Amino acid sequence: MAASDNKGILLESGTNELELIELYIDEVGGYRGYYGVNVAKVLEIISLPPSIVKPPNAAPFVAGVFNHRGKVIILVDLALWLGKNRLEGGNPIVIITEFNKVTSAFLVSGITRIHRSSWANIKPVDPYMQNFCDAITGLIHLEDKTVLMLDLERAIGEIDPRLAVPQLQPGEVKTHAPETVNARLRYPLRVLHADDSGMIRRATKKFLEELQEFIVTSKVDGSEAWDYLLDLKKKAGEQNRPITDFIDIVLSDVEMPQMDGYHFCQKVKNDPVLKALPFILFSSLITDKLRHKGESVHADAQLSKPNPDELVQNLKEIMLKRLE
Repeated sequence: MAASDNKGILLESGTNELELIELYIDEVGGYRGYYGVNVAKVLEIISLPPSIVKPPNAAPFVAGVFNHRGKVIILVDLALWLGKNRLEGGNPIVIITEFNKVTSAFLVSGITRIHRSSWANIKPVDPYMQNFCDAITGLIHLEDKTVLMLDLERAIGEIDPRLAVPQLQPGEVKTHAPETVNARLRYPLRVLHADDSGMIRRATKKFLEELQEFIVTSKVDGSEAWDYLLDLKKKAGEQNRPITDFIDIVLSDVEMPQMDGYHFCQKVKNDPVLKALPFILFSSLITDKLRHKGESVHADAQLSKPNPDELVQNLKEIMLKRLE
């Protein structure tokens, strides 16, 4: 079935709500683990295709590739990726997704239902725990069970890091603005970056700061980033200085526990002081179908991960517009 058949109950952007698919993996020994995936990432849910081919040199957790509607799609065995021993048999389900401008598929034991909830109900995994469980970004209690939110971008990143994180390849020329731009901007540009994925936070900070044109402050979700901005706003008021003396630009993921990027952006743009800060949504969910959501909360730009050159170019162009 197409995931779109189950959509349409979400409120408008900025409400901090989401729809999530509750899926499960049955393990050898009788344990059933429950996991959550944002409906916005899901294109379609199908039965396991009859013809799957295992490509040479594929990662161990790649079940193979299959042809679906004229497109060859890579199939990730979610149990193997999570280090679980999935119980064979039954009627396994394949979830076809689209994010980071890539179509992928994930093999699971089954699907329970679709829930509507608030990002505020999803508890983040703290950085310490994320070091031991980096496939999970948060957890939510639904009915009588705990559902773990999956970082599917990490799975794709383990197949090909270029599809998930901004990075410079060996020998690649670093991005620089024209001299006329560099002369007008005050370096380093101070960036507040919010993302629930430890992998993305670390990679983005490393990439931007290696250019020696940015200083990045990283936060694990929109709520923590919002509190950080409120502290800066208080400090700016006490010193009678503009907020732009403390921070230049906000860069935020969309999917985050506690407070998502749309709600975070809306709060910044509705604040009489903080609205002076340019706000960029930097997410795997930036697609033509979903771009209207960022527009409705007045994001200054929406960029799809990872695209490092596009990210740097937009950061500088937006800062220039603020000076004009």
